[in-house]
Amino acid sequence: MIIIKNEREIEAMKEACRISAGALKLAGEAVEPGVTTAEIDKLAYEYIKSQGAEPNFLGYGGFPGTACISINNEVIHGIPGHRKIKNGDIVSIDLGAKIGGYNGDNAATFAAGDVSEEAKRLMEATEQSLYEGIKKAVAGNRIGDISYAVQQYVEARGYSVVREYVGHGVGASLHEEPEVPNFGRPSHGPRLIPGMTLAIEPMVNLGGPEVKVLKDKWTVVTRDGLLSAHFEHSVLITSDGPVILTQP
Repeated sequence: MIIIKNEREIEAMKEACRISAGALKLAGEAVEPGVTTAEIDKLAYEYIKSQGAEPNFLGYGGFPGTACISINNEVIHGIPGHRKIKNGDIVSIDLGAKIGGYNGDNAATFAAGDVSEEAKRLMEATEQSLYEGIKKAVAGNRIGDISYAVQQYVEARGYSVVREYVGHGVGASLHEEPEVPNFGRPSHGPRLIPGMTLAIEPMVNLGGPEVKVLKDKWTVVTRDGLLSAHFEHSVLITSDGPVILTQP
């Protein structure tokens, strides 16, 4: 069931998303060669707690961190730890906060030091594909319009979208209906209605779309070992167009 939020619920969502965006910004600014992923995770945790919120990823399904921190060919769900970031790495950070019974969710990929032109182009295309999808998050459109916009933008540039993992509704639960794939057909799927809140999140691979889960049962990597990037915003559907709730 797709949950339509009322004004009170939307205000709660805005606060959760504000904190989520602040935590992601802080975590991204900490991405530098020599820093460990655990250190970044700690910064995000402390910021979220300082705002009176809870990190909604921590303990979710047993996940052991505040943030999913995924490096280079890791797509999503990387576990923070003692691994040091190296010059030239690209680092995807996905996190969220819960406050007042509602969740925010956002992600971005950050460059550590001097990254390759190939990596820069992948990151730029992935981020822009998110905004291409958001442009279609208009009342009266359908989920497939968002999905198609992302896929077309990505594939026109020679990249591929991950198919096993998709965006989703977000609200009182971190993951709600509907699913928001990064591939699909226009004019298909649930119709977008004011009050819907969606986490739109392209996961884009430099090579093929195939992925696998590592032995830690969390970290998802590209099967071909090539780079992957990930960007996400929580978005509110309104009668006047989409509103990005996790805008920094």
